[in-house]
Amino acid sequence: MSVIYIALPIALALGGAGMIACVLCIRGGQYDDMDTPALRILIDDRESDLASENDDAVSPDESAR
Repeated sequence: MSVIYIALPIALALGGAGMIACVLCIRGGQYDDMDTPALRILIDDRESDLASENDDAVSPDESAR
């Protein structure tokens, strides 16, 4: 029975810490947009890959200089 004097305050402290962390996350905006991150993986980003490849490639005019 004496373990409840130790376990109960620890449980209340952990619960309070979890509640504070949850409130801080909600106020920080982590739950504002729940749809876009799930759909972002479906968006094809080939245009950005091609653009970066073109930036890395040296054109023949620039290599002659």
